Amino acid sequence: MSDASPSHGGPSFGRFWAAATLSSFGTAVTTVAMPVLVVTTLEASAFEVGVVNAAQFVPYAVLGLLAGVYADRWRRQRILVWSSLGRAVTLGAIPVLSALGALEVWALVVLLLLFGSFSVFAFAATQSLLPRLVPRERLVVANARLDQSDAAAQTLGPAIGGGLVGLLGAPAAIAVDAVSYLVDAVLNAGLRVEEPPTDASAARHLGREIGEGLRWTYRHPTLAPLAASTHVWFLANAAGFTALSLVALREMALSAFVFGLLVAVAGITGLVGASLAPALGRRIGAGPAIIGARAPYPLAWLLVALAPTVPPTAGVTLLTLALGVHGLAGGLENASDMGLWQLITPDGLLGRVNATRRSVNRSIAALGAVLGGTSVMFLGGSATLVGVAVVFGLAFAVAALSPLRAVRQVD
Repeated sequence: MSDASPSHGGPSFGRFWAAATLSSFGTAVTTVAMPVLVVTTLEASAFEVGVVNAAQFVPYAVLGLLAGVYADRWRRQRILVWSSLGRAVTLGAIPVLSALGALEVWALVVLLLLFGSFSVFAFAATQSLLPRLVPRERLVVANARLDQSDAAAQTLGPAIGGGLVGLLGAPAAIAVDAVSYLVDAVLNAGLRVEEPPTDASAARHLGREIGEGLRWTYRHPTLAPLAASTHVWFLANAAGFTALSLVALREMALSAFVFGLLVAVAGITGLVGASLAPALGRRIGAGPAIIGARAPYPLAWLLVALAPTVPPTAGVTLLTLALGVHGLAGGLENASDMGLWQLITPDGLLGRVNATRRSVNRSIAALGAVLGGTSVMFLGGSATLVGVAVVFGLAFAVAALSPLRAVRQVD
C-alpha cells in the first residue's frame, strides 16, 4: 500500500477528498442551474425536461459495462484525470454556446450525453480506487467523510447557484462546475497511489470479464437484493426530482434562489446523516442501517406531492421538511452501502462490479426521468409524486425482506 494507507487516510486521500469536494460543489451549483436553464431560459416542454434529465444517464446503459472492464484493466488514477478533463470541456461548451446564441434543447442533450460518457468511466474508477487509498477496515469511515464533504457542497452550492443564476444567468453558473472539474483533474493527477501492474500480454476476453462482474453483482446472496433495491430507488429518485423541478419552478412559481435553498436543505441534513452514518452502522449493523434509512423516503415524497395543493407558504414548508428527510436518509445509508460493496468485492472485480451497478442505476434513472416528465404531462404533478412515493416504498420492501437485514459487519 502507498503512503496514502495510514489510518487517518494519508496525504493522497486528502487530495482525493479535496478533488471530490470541489467537483461536488460545482455539481451542486449545476443542480440548481440546469433545471432553471431548461425550464425557464429554454422554455422546454415537460417531455423535453425529462429527456434532458435522462441524457446524462443514458451513456451508462451503453458504456457502463465496458467502463467497468477497463477500470480493472487500466490505471484508475489516469481514468479519473482524463474523465474530469472531458467533463470540464463538455460543460464549458454550454455557456459558450449560450453566449453565441446557439444553445437549444437538443444541443444541450448532446453535450449531456458526452458529459455522461466521461462520467461513466470516472465513477467506475473513483469507487474502485478508494480501497487503494485507505485500509479496507476504514472504508465506511472514508466513504462517510466523502459523503460529508458532498453534503456540505450540496448545502452551500445550491444557495450560491441560485444566487449566481439570479445575477448572471444559468449558463454562467454552469461554467463554475466546468472549472471545478479542471481543478479536480489537477488534484487527481498528483495522487501518490500504488496500483497493481496490468499484464498487457495476458489474454483478454471482454465478454467473459463483463460476465464475471454481472455474476458477482446479481448472484451474491446479500449484494444482489441490495442492488435490486437500489435500482428501484434510482427509478423513483429520477422521476421524483424531474417532477419536483416542474412543480416547484412552474406550478408553484418559485424563484431560482428559493429553489436553490430548498435543494440546499437536503445537503444540510445529508451532512448530518453522513456524520452519524459510521456510528449507526457500528451500533445496529450495516444491513439494518441501510434498510432503516430507506424507510422514510415514501413519507418524504408524499409530503412533496401535497406541496402544490396547499397555500404557497405551507407548500414551501412541506418541501423543506420533505427534502430534509430525503437528505438525512441518503446521508445515513450511503457510507454503509458503499462500504459494504467495497469490503465484500475482491479488488480485481471492483471496477466491473461498481460499473455494473452504476450502469444499471443510471440507465433506470434515465427511464425514471423520462417517465417523470411524461407523467406530469398526462397525470399532473401531485399524482406523479404520489406514484414516486409508492416506488420508494417498493425499494424499501426489497431491502427489508432480503438477507441484508442480518448483515452486521463484514470481516
